[in-house]
Amino acid sequence: MPPERSNVPVKLSLPLQYQQDIFTELRQEDELVVLARGLGLLHLITNLLHFYDAVGNNLVLVVGADERENEWIGEALAEHYATSKAPLARGLKVINTEKATVPMRERIYAQGGILSVTSRILVVDLLSKLLDPEKVTGMVVLHADKVVATSLEAFIIRIYRQTNKRGFFKAFSDSPEPFTTGFAPLANMLRNLFLRKASLWPRFHVAVAESLEGHRKAEVIELEVPMSDKMREIQNAVLECVEISISELRKSNTGLDMEEWTLDSALHRNFDISIRRQLDPIWHRVSFRTRQIVSDLGDLRAILHALLTYDAVSFVKYLDTIVAAHSPPSGSNKHNYSPWLFLDAAHVLFQTAKSRVYQGKIGNDLARPSSSITFSSELDPVLEELPKWNVLAEVLGEIEHDAYLHPTNLDESNGTILIMCNDQRTGRQLREYIGTMHARLAHRLESKEDEDLSDDNRSAEVLMRRRLRDYLNWKRSLSNVNRNLSATSEDGKSQQSSTPPQQQGRPPPNKRRRVRGGGAISSAAGRVPNASVQTEVEQPGQVANLLEELQPTEVEEMQKEEVVLDELQGMDDFYELYDMNDLVMIHPYDGDMDEHILEEVRPRYIIMYEPDPAFIRRVEVYRSSHLGRNVKVYFMYYGGSVEEQRYLSAVRREKDSFTKLIKEKGNMAVTLTHDKSAEDPQEQFLRTVNTRIAGGGRLAATASPPRAVVDVREFRSALPSLLHGNNMIVIPCQLTVGDYILTPDICVERKSIRDLITSLRNGRLYNQAETMLQHYKNPLLLIEFDQNKSFTFDSFASISAGTNFFTDYGFSSTGAATTSASSGSLANPSNPKSAQHLLVLLTLAFPRLKIIWSSSPYQTAEIFAELKKNAPEPDPLRAVQIGLDMDLSASSGDNMMAVAGIEHRTFNLLPQDMLRAVPGVTPQSLERLILETENISDIANMDIDQLDPLVGKEAARKMVGFFRKSVFDG
Repeated sequence: MPPERSNVPVKLSLPLQYQQDIFTELRQEDELVVLARGLGLLHLITNLLHFYDAVGNNLVLVVGADERENEWIGEALAEHYATSKAPLARGLKVINTEKATVPMRERIYAQGGILSVTSRILVVDLLSKLLDPEKVTGMVVLHADKVVATSLEAFIIRIYRQTNKRGFFKAFSDSPEPFTTGFAPLANMLRNLFLRKASLWPRFHVAVAESLEGHRKAEVIELEVPMSDKMREIQNAVLECVEISISELRKSNTGLDMEEWTLDSALHRNFDISIRRQLDPIWHRVSFRTRQIVSDLGDLRAILHALLTYDAVSFVKYLDTIVAAHSPPSGSNKHNYSPWLFLDAAHVLFQTAKSRVYQGKIGNDLARPSSSITFSSELDPVLEELPKWNVLAEVLGEIEHDAYLHPTNLDESNGTILIMCNDQRTGRQLREYIGTMHARLAHRLESKEDEDLSDDNRSAEVLMRRRLRDYLNWKRSLSNVNRNLSATSEDGKSQQSSTPPQQQGRPPPNKRRRVRGGGAISSAAGRVPNASVQTEVEQPGQVANLLEELQPTEVEEMQKEEVVLDELQGMDDFYELYDMNDLVMIHPYDGDMDEHILEEVRPRYIIMYEPDPAFIRRVEVYRSSHLGRNVKVYFMYYGGSVEEQRYLSAVRREKDSFTKLIKEKGNMAVTLTHDKSAEDPQEQFLRTVNTRIAGGGRLAATASPPRAVVDVREFRSALPSLLHGNNMIVIPCQLTVGDYILTPDICVERKSIRDLITSLRNGRLYNQAETMLQHYKNPLLLIEFDQNKSFTFDSFASISAGTNFFTDYGFSSTGAATTSASSGSLANPSNPKSAQHLLVLLTLAFPRLKIIWSSSPYQTAEIFAELKKNAPEPDPLRAVQIGLDMDLSASSGDNMMAVAGIEHRTFNLLPQDMLRAVPGVTPQSLERLILETENISDIANMDIDQLDPLVGKEAARKMVGFFRKSVFDG
């Protein structure tokens, strides 16, 4: 239904010309808007929603918004309502929890307004007709780059467009990179969205450039901070490890597309993910070394990030945790060290990183093997500071001087200093540094009484000494733990000294050890396999002497007391707000939420401690939208570092993505959205004809498309969407038996590989198979795997003669799974069995159960279509009734609504899982308990007579005994 109009003028807040141009386009036609990051996408969306909220009694659905975006949109609509006073505006209503029952949602839909609904709830409501698609005024989809053919959002859009031809549809995205992968990606995305037009707005768009550069721009001061010599040496060592690892991957995996396997690509966040995606189809055939290197690339990339963000002490501690994570367990002969840890570059990495913290006079020990290098008896703290810290202190001093000369009363900005960084960890580090950079050490005051104590003499020595003390205490405690573990292991070995020598980890003399490979990384050739990776080894006496030297001074103690004191102590009778001109705020980058920070704080000075291209544009938009506010930006980055390279690569990739999109849009023909509801009537008739009629009989045509009853929990997968796309009616229900009901006789239980193995081991699949056999003539087990990913079951374990499958796995002679303790457990670690054994056992126990293997949801949809040929359609109410032991035949009204009501009464799964663990509760009685009781508390307080009608006398006795059993033994 088209939006209703109102004579009330709608006041919008779109100060920039390109924003007004986009809004005008959106009012006139449906389109996909791809906007560059940081140009105010959410601001544009909230203005559009306010327009439809204020002009009439509309029902607009917002799809794809997360919790924080819902909060943003809700606050923005409330502000619009406060300024415009539109009488018809009602703000945003969110439906995203289980507490929203069917009557509640039906009432909210009837009231209209702007509704943000989660995809899983919305698709069920649309299919069950709880929400009529024809009554929807329009739909707004966020994060359109995530709408692939198998997503729930594409399913929702298809349902909406097949029924509603008049409502509007707008899609938005600020991530252009996903639109450039694959063949004709933009055309495919428009087809998924049922749209024919795309509107592209990069930063270099003429309208955007004129809007942001036409007025007085924000003053930006670029600060290229040089890395220290040791930091540069560490970075080069890590990059060398990355390059050698990539070279090793190229040698071990020939035949793959390795064009992007370069050192430059390795700096991106998704490099190891892209390599893993290429290796997934052959993952079961790649060597252990290849798997290890793929994992190591992620660790090396994290080390590069930590080098530039962690202080010197925290960086050494992080390296220690990496070595500890790859160390073998105490007393084990196995080793799982990564190959890069044995490179000479890795030795340089560990040695240089530790030399930034402390060092000693090694002397002649340099000639000794690297595994046995030790410090002298004296360790001197070095405590190298991050270069950015000193630059930050200088910038703060310059800002203080500038604020004194140019007061804030000359413009609309506050004197607040806003420091932006990447994450909360860096924010805590900066807060601690700023709080301690003016502190002076007592020994400095004693030794240099004439020392200049001006603001230029800042230092992070107090912070670094504190970090080093904590690190040494941590390392000493870790050494004690390892020593105790080693002592325990040695005691265990001494108790087994009577065993023959050939059984203590050594092969017999007449056996040869097979050695594979030539060792591509030659640096590891002379290492002992299970030896520890070491650079320098500190003795306990050395650590104790260094700790004694690093004891807190009087100045540090005084400063610590000042920090611990409660700032509000003694202020019971006096309160005041912070002066914004004296406030320094440290905030991590937070996407679109940064626009809120700029609007609320109105900072005059912004320090970008780490680069972020999107935030730079947000500052440009903020400055261009408020001409009376002056903004001075300090942009800091490490010159010649990975940080600079990542920033430039991100800008280049976004620009290249928009360039490809513009080129594809210029060469793209008219996008045709295939709408099956608009097909020729004769074509629709032919699609309903059953052509596989044996014996040369007449062709039979059905009156309606085929239908399938689907369990609501299956809407997490892509299969229901594909079934609907193949012209099949999908009916959502809460099923007790099976996941898909194709015919009155065919019930399908779908399992992914991970879910299959879990269900086999805990016995859940055996119970499900048993219930399917009780109620359906043709039960099917569908095992669905990904054709682009490899998988393998455990190999067959050797079985001793005389093993009884049924008794060992807990099956009775009838094939049903037993639950007695004496029969054994499927998950018993003392009786491990492979998944292959369990799957074979399942077929032996249930011969009528058929197993179907499918390589993708697309193939599954085709299999279901073949299974449904020449077969009657399933009854939704009957499918729900099976397994509940209740009669639904007398239910009146719409079948869909009745089924939806049952589904949502049992939507909360946590109480169901708790009840399954109660003795006496079977799958049949579980649903009866859920429908007849309110909560677990009611069930626990029932007696045997009250539970008897629901579960039976014997089960009631077990349940009451369980709930009333004492927790004390004896």
